[in-house]
Amino acid sequence: MRGKGYGRALLERLAQIAKDRGCGRMEWAVLDWNDPAIQFYRKLGAEPMEEWTVFRLTEDGIAKLAGATP
Repeated sequence: MRGKGYGRALLERLAQIAKDRGCGRMEWAVLDWNDPAIQFYRKLGAEPMEEWTVFRLTEDGIAKLAGATP
């Protein structure tokens, strides 16, 4: 479905909602190897947040951490 304008329309609508609600920013994640998506977002005016690293706990990690605190 790429190239049909659906992604841009979705992000435009989200930007309208964010503006109406007084949001100061919009953020989302993209895999670093997904160059077509990165280029698409850059064309919209988005900038990568290269100084940030995403962390994740899986179900097992959550259980282990939850058991580590009384």
